[in-house]
Amino acid sequence: GVDFYAINTDSQALLQSAAENPLQIGELLTRGLGTGGNPLLGEQAAEESRDAIANALKGSDLVFITAGMGGGTGSGAAPVVAQIAKEAGYLTVGVALEAIEKLQKNVDTLIVIPNDRLLDIADEQTPLQDAFLLADDVLRQGVQGISDIITIPGLVNVDFADVKAVMKDSGTAMLGVGVSSSKNRAEEAAEQATLAPLIGSSIQSATGVVYNITGGKDITLQEVNRVSQVVTSLADPSANIIFGAVVDDRYNGEIHVTIIATGFSQSFQKTLLTDPKAAKQNDKVAGGQERKGIPLPLKPSSPSTVPSGSSQRRLFF
Repeated sequence: GVDFYAINTDSQALLQSAAENPLQIGELLTRGLGTGGNPLLGEQAAEESRDAIANALKGSDLVFITAGMGGGTGSGAAPVVAQIAKEAGYLTVGVALEAIEKLQKNVDTLIVIPNDRLLDIADEQTPLQDAFLLADDVLRQGVQGISDIITIPGLVNVDFADVKAVMKDSGTAMLGVGVSSSKNRAEEAAEQATLAPLIGSSIQSATGVVYNITGGKDITLQEVNRVSQVVTSLADPSANIIFGAVVDDRYNGEIHVTIIATGFSQSFQKTLLTDPKAAKQNDKVAGGQERKGIPLPLKPSSPSTVPSGSSQRRLFF
């Protein structure tokens, strides 16, 4: 099954969280207050509660760690949580709005969603609150795309070992998501995912690609094949490509495609960590041609919860 945890030093913030398992850290250090934006306090709080974090993680196969990297707890505690998970042997995936080197060192895969690329997705009229919700939903779609492959029995079943082979010690990764309910929904969803501003032309440089296709009972084998044709035509022919196709009644009429591109060169990963804007500029040109990003839907109609399937794999968020 899937377990959701909210980790914070701030007891009031935890009361407002919808996560089923709140975990307060650093009780002696911060006395239930926040870290005041101090990453060192966030790190010390996580170290104080190392045993509690390890107990929460126990028995996991795959651990997702999502955090905004502007505050003390996210910047300071997230790398400690990741370190605990990775040292225990769990496949550890970080999802962050900024590429933080300290977090990258403690995860198998770090999915980076740079803030400046979110500006490419949201138009000029997008209200601030909606922009933050969009960021949250992009994070959610990426995480759910991976978890669906593992937890939901599908048309095309993927072994956890296959996913692990692509994402284990793969460094920085890029994310693309696409949704369509049109007549040509398979092609449109695939093109959205491969051309989205968050992934740019990165898929062409990746040595590992994991992608998931989710639709309702009306999804056809031909549509799954058309999505696969779009993705594989853009990926490096030598890349290790893993994909799953999942049927979920809640998605009738829609097709969702999520792509995680991994295994980039050290120079590309370094650019992401030190200068995301430069990486974005590099992504604009592939094979001498400019690729134009397709905006993601601002308010997707899809459910935001990860359903429980028959898989016995334990995922930790």
